[in-house]
Amino acid sequence: MASKNAVELLIEQLARLPGLGPRSSRRIVLHLVNNRQQHLDPLLAAMAEFQNSVVSCTGCGNVATQRFCDVCTSEDRARGVLCVVESVADLWALERSRMYTGLYHVLGGVLSTTTGVGPDELGIPRLVDRVRALNTTEIILGLGATVEGQATAHYIAEQLRSIEISVTSLGRGIPMGGELDYLDSGTIAAALIGRRELQ
Repeated sequence: MASKNAVELLIEQLARLPGLGPRSSRRIVLHLVNNRQQHLDPLLAAMAEFQNSVVSCTGCGNVATQRFCDVCTSEDRARGVLCVVESVADLWALERSRMYTGLYHVLGGVLSTTTGVGPDELGIPRLVDRVRALNTTEIILGLGATVEGQATAHYIAEQLRSIEISVTSLGRGIPMGGELDYLDSGTIAAALIGRRELQ
């Protein structure tokens, strides 16, 4: 069997990306071939820059090009409010709503006995230390309305019980089983406005 050529290899790699399949990948590759200077060369340069400079923010876990991301270094953010999210995609979804002006903490997942993800894997002790260090007055548990997301929220709330802090969760608008990354900005904004004390 003959080895794959560069075009086939690129189509195959693109098809592995979320939201793309073989047909979409073929269309993208054809577009890049036909628009090499306009799209391919800038794309290759951007990807090389991405590979060499993108890191995880030391503060919150967001995608960054320096030690701390733009959110963590912004002087316009409410430093006493911390929103805990499962993933960077959730952070970006909340940012799209333009309703939240505090800081974030990205867990990188949720508690799961089936996959062996526990509090240490999620860095929950680090979160508690960060809450204390930032003198946080409110923590918003912006976790998905899944069983694992809610179990994680309750576990975090329990760990924060000894700290004098308001612990809230996103309110109306988030359907059961819903994940933030798939919700529109209006729904996320309504959930932020309607946040409530976690019981």
